Amino acid sequence: MIRPKPLKKGDTIGLVGTSSPTPPERIKPAIEAMEALGLNVVLGESCYATHGYLSGKDELRARDINMMFQNPSISGVFSIRGGYGSARILSLLDFQMIKSNPKIFAGYSDVTSLHIAFNQICNMVTFHSPMPSTELYNNVDSYTMDSYIDNIFSENPLGLIKNPEGIELKTLVKGEGEGILIGGNLSLLAASIGTKYEIDTKGKILFIEEVDEEPYRIDRMLLQLKEAGKLKDAEGIILGAWTNCTSKEPEKSLSLMEIFKELIAPENKPTIYNFKCGHCLPTATLPLGSRARIDGEKTSIYVID
Repeated sequence: MIRPKPLKKGDTIGLVGTSSPTPPERIKPAIEAMEALGLNVVLGESCYATHGYLSGKDELRARDINMMFQNPSISGVFSIRGGYGSARILSLLDFQMIKSNPKIFAGYSDVTSLHIAFNQICNMVTFHSPMPSTELYNNVDSYTMDSYIDNIFSENPLGLIKNPEGIELKTLVKGEGEGILIGGNLSLLAASIGTKYEIDTKGKILFIEEVDEEPYRIDRMLLQLKEAGKLKDAEGIILGAWTNCTSKEPEKSLSLMEIFKELIAPENKPTIYNFKCGHCLPTATLPLGSRARIDGEKTSIYVID
């Protein structure tokens, strides 16, 4: 895997609207948040654009990404927010050019589609991280910011990844597993099945998180991954944040833990849960495409290169 050069103060980064429109009042604070890290900011046209529930038409959003990667003066490309729409632009991206110009790329949620493509097609490490107009614009906590900085400003392996103080990592299935770290938002992982951008979990450590989904929908999407062999193929599984994924009628619903125990545990893959990463604060940043190891006996997550 290609690990892009880490950023340094004084570097120029590009912000792009890969998915849904950015609230206009958040654009200036988002720029200021990145400038506070010592970075210069170039704003893609897509950050201001609107096309229904998209931050501009597909061609515009893809063009912004292609231009940012092609521009030698830009050292990193950051999704300004998530929402919906990144999968629509995959066929419009110049993956060979992007592979030839590896740069820090960061975001999460709907950006999962881009992570999968960049990891698998471009062999490039990308960063599952909070985004400028979603979290970073609003003075995030020290755990979130430290994890973010440790990833995008350094090329050193992260080693042991800890949860925020007072929040316990837990083991669902014991054992050890090692492989390339991949994954992201469950909805996007499931939606990739059957497409030419389908996630490949064979020999990998699969990270999964989700937000605002009823347990039965979590069940359905995990079942899709399971029946497609994605859980079986993985060397291990990390379950991140499941924010607001509770039933409106809990007496008529399975709990998330019941779903995990019925669908994931029987695969007998080392599985760790309650990891603070995803649609939550505090949240960790993860280098997708790096090699990771999980230890269900010690309930530990390591990024080893």
